Amino acid sequence: MIKFIKRLITKIMDNDVTGMAAQLAYFFLLSLFPLLIFMTTLLAYTPLGQDDLFNVIKEFAPEDSFNMVRKTLDEVMANRSGGLLSIGIIGTIWSASNGMNGLMRSLNRAYDVEEGRPFILARGLAIILTLAMIFVFLLALLVPVFGKQLGMFVFSYLGYSNEFLHIWGVIRWTLTPIILFIIFFVIYLLAPSTKVKFKTAAPGALFASLGWIIVSFGFSFYVSKFGNYTSTYGSLGAMIVLMLWFYLSAIIIMVGGELNSLLGEREDNRRPNT
Repeated sequence: MIKFIKRLITKIMDNDVTGMAAQLAYFFLLSLFPLLIFMTTLLAYTPLGQDDLFNVIKEFAPEDSFNMVRKTLDEVMANRSGGLLSIGIIGTIWSASNGMNGLMRSLNRAYDVEEGRPFILARGLAIILTLAMIFVFLLALLVPVFGKQLGMFVFSYLGYSNEFLHIWGVIRWTLTPIILFIIFFVIYLLAPSTKVKFKTAAPGALFASLGWIIVSFGFSFYVSKFGNYTSTYGSLGAMIVLMLWFYLSAIIIMVGGELNSLLGEREDNRRPNT
């Protein structure tokens, strides 16, 4: 285990994970508002509202950054016209996939491979992964609404409504890590320009989902209690905090990719020569 950790640290340093994370944070910022605009537009076709979307984001994002993002999105949506099927939504989806496209290049570096897929195919995959991520996220929003109603109906019919509330409380806290694991697992499996096995994609997905939750909560707590970025950056403080959150998130995702890559190398080395 110690030898494996040393190799992982060496691989992280050799691939300049912190530098790649800085690039990813930039791409995440570029894709943030197009992604939120597209998701907000889709909400009109569901029983959900913007508050349901922002309630999930609020649990993890630093408060100042959350307020800035919500205010900006409200201003953008107030000035937008047209529906989901307008021509402008195509550009929105393309912009929203910038973060995924940057992540794909970063994971290629983790696996020490060049992008071997044609540009259209690679960009198309980035868009598909982005749309899949949005779909899973919206599904995660719908499950608490209708899952609780359905569960209350069934358990009330059986006379165990109080027991269901306790069970639902446990399910609610385990739902977010499960959804994140699914998203990261699919990304780690399909994003690199090389074949990745299921069993070598799972450890990184588990690390990234749990690590991202811990880091997000920890960073949000630090900013709210100790980090006074406004005194240094003024009105840009909220933007700096958002960029730092993206930067830390990118490091966690990249380390998960490096972990999967190293596990894949070890799996290949164990194969008998033929």
